Amino acid sequence: MSQKLIDQLSVHEGVKRFAYKCPAGKWTIGVGRNIDEDGGIGLSDGEVYSLLKNDVARVDQELDDAFGWYMDLDQVRKDALCNLSFNLGMPRLMKFQKALGHLAADRYKESAEEFLDSLWATQVGQRALDVAHMVEFGEYPDEGR
Repeated sequence: MSQKLIDQLSVHEGVKRFAYKCPAGKWTIGVGRNIDEDGGIGLSDGEVYSLLKNDVARVDQELDDAFGWYMDLDQVRKDALCNLSFNLGMPRLMKFQKALGHLAADRYKESAEEFLDSLWATQVGQRALDVAHMVEFGEYPDEGR
């Protein structure tokens, strides 16, 4: 494969960072990648997890930028906050002021209780229980069983 081919395909197909419908009506992304459920190739497992790893790294950096105390957390609690931010996005996560305040002050039980006492917790069910466990105990739920 040559760089000239890559450059030419980029010009001919266009480079799109967001999904769009091609002239044939198929969902497409990138440089002509047909991801439509009807006849598309979608993403490989490697591509899916490459995107996920990039997204987790981005969320981790956003959290570090937003909270001076974030890097002082143990890895499991950092993971819990990443999970929350990944799910909610930073603007919605920032609304959990009491829970975040408790977390910053190492009051993990209180932080977990605040996260569980929310609409988010009722919407996501087991995910909220898992994340709250991680916040309170500093371990993944399956590690303590």
